[in-house]
Amino acid sequence: MRHHLVVRKANRLDKSIAVLLPDASRSAAQRWIDSGAVRVNGLPRNSASDSVAPGDVIDIDAPDAAPAAPQAEALPLAVLYEDADVVAVDKPAGMVVHPGAGNAAGTLVNAMLAHAPEVAEVGDEARPGIVHRLDKETSGVLLVAKTDAAYRALQAQFKHREIRKTYLALCVGEVQPLRGVIAKPIARDPSNRQRMAVISGGREALTEFVAAERIVIERRPYTLVRAHPHTGRTHQLRVHLASIGFPIVGDLLYGAGRDPLSKRIAPRHLLHASEIRFRLPSTGAEMTLYAPLPDDMRAVLSPEV
Repeated sequence: MRHHLVVRKANRLDKSIAVLLPDASRSAAQRWIDSGAVRVNGLPRNSASDSVAPGDVIDIDAPDAAPAAPQAEALPLAVLYEDADVVAVDKPAGMVVHPGAGNAAGTLVNAMLAHAPEVAEVGDEARPGIVHRLDKETSGVLLVAKTDAAYRALQAQFKHREIRKTYLALCVGEVQPLRGVIAKPIARDPSNRQRMAVISGGREALTEFVAAERIVIERRPYTLVRAHPHTGRTHQLRVHLASIGFPIVGDLLYGAGRDPLSKRIAPRHLLHASEIRFRLPSTGAEMTLYAPLPDDMRAVLSPEV
């Protein structure tokens, strides 16, 4: 269903949509924005907190029906840590975090509802307990809130950039410089809604990286990169590393298609959320959790990694 709305009062984008479409909730507006279905004055927007002004035109290509509430499924979960407030899981590559178009079942949310049914009452009803996400093909550690108080506390930590995440990425080529910071704005690619891109006027995005190890595979150079995103933009590490000329192995969407290793033995982009540091919502104590390197990355890298 398409909506063509004219803003009457300055507000946040998600609030404006909810005001102009009384049957739509702010969580529905957030889902539309996240999926790339919302444009303001013809330009895509992917942040619910963006401001809109009187006279701005909001166009929405919304699904015809609201998604059904996710159902519990007894799926395997690799739990790294759990208490009364939070669960940390090691998400496998290939698992979607929450239900959406084309993925009504088999997601991490479905598995969490079976593991901890109380999650159903936490946060957004379409993605209960979810305070951050990983791409479908990205593996590694992910936090899920089990109570509303924990949900708000973790959201606040993410908002204030108090949570430190570490990723391991195998990149094509000899990454230069050996360490650095990539500060390039990111927005949805206007020519391909499946992609994000470095775009002037996009949302601030900041990535710190270190070339951790040089690797030669089949006489070709690769680099194992340790990356710390200071912001949480969609596809941020994939876009940023590709933007400096070193796409992640297996990431055909962002330029690794010319790499023979990517085409032959990398079943997905080789990106792994290896570590997260945060404060426990219940006590404020600092916690660092680690997700072991998955088998598919071990198969490509040396056994010592």
